[in-house]
Amino acid sequence: MNENISRYSRQIKLPEIGLEGQQKLKNAKVLIVGMGGLGCPAAQYLTAAGVGTLGLLDHDKVDITNLHRQILYTEDNIGQPKAEAAQQYLKKLNSDINFHTYVENLNTENAISIIEKYDIIIDGTDNFQTKYLINDTCLLTNKPWIYASIYKYEGQISVFNYKNGPTYRCLFPKAPKNDISCEETGVIGILPGILGTYQATEAIKLILELGDPLSCKLKIIHTLTMQEQIIKFKRNEAAANTILQKPLKLETVDCQLKDNNTIYLDVREPHEQPQPEHKNILRIPLSQLRDRYREIPTHKPVNVYCQSGIRSKKAIELLNETFDFTNLINVEGGIQKILK
Repeated sequence: MNENISRYSRQIKLPEIGLEGQQKLKNAKVLIVGMGGLGCPAAQYLTAAGVGTLGLLDHDKVDITNLHRQILYTEDNIGQPKAEAAQQYLKKLNSDINFHTYVENLNTENAISIIEKYDIIIDGTDNFQTKYLINDTCLLTNKPWIYASIYKYEGQISVFNYKNGPTYRCLFPKAPKNDISCEETGVIGILPGILGTYQATEAIKLILELGDPLSCKLKIIHTLTMQEQIIKFKRNEAAANTILQKPLKLETVDCQLKDNNTIYLDVREPHEQPQPEHKNILRIPLSQLRDRYREIPTHKPVNVYCQSGIRSKKAIELLNETFDFTNLINVEGGIQKILK
């Protein structure tokens, strides 16, 4: 610690932190799920603050569309796994930090084995399924987690499962039917930076047991007016324990266009490229599913894909809930995943 006093001297001078608090930061282990617009600033500030162990989890690769808000990456990183590119940058920022990278999705098979290794989980994801998975796994492993979500110019943040406080399901018992990401609606690049920095702040508060964490509170930020509001809520035991009654299952698969016996459902629009040739591809745009659902086989598994995995997930929700399909599997990563 002595050799790092100069590095952290400005925060060590704070009486609430001091050398003892800096040691707590060094001993802490934080996992960031999703190294996008939220995860990048959170990881950057936690690295700079001296949090000793950081887990960086993301299955995705850097794309040029990420660069306006995911500030750890440059044009040179395009095509590289985000978790690995982030580690390269962060290691230069603070070589004393222990980094663990996970170039994979968080799913029901690996969630517990990964999350149980850490003290605090930061949610940097943009879909409801993974947020519920994080929540349920943190409940099972007794870990607090820091949630954030963004929509256009508005963001929100809260701390869940902290000292037997409310869980995500207490605030959102069921996932909305419309799982909308910034890929579809757009987002101002500064917004996830603000929210990710707030998440890093909450993580440090939890580590140091400092101040008043955002447990039992949902903070909402409106960037166009710079107004903020706090919504208070309580733990709901019935909602909080839902996972114990009905574990969440993510129906996803990594697949390729090599198996001639596999059936694929492409829910993209006809003009979208690429359009691979395969005898078992059924092409029905998402907008036409209600009228053409009878064309989809029900007697064998069907791998549903789109450009990124977002619309295919919506398609499965529609078909399962409205027409009682049970054989549909989402291809995460979309068309590029199956063309590998």
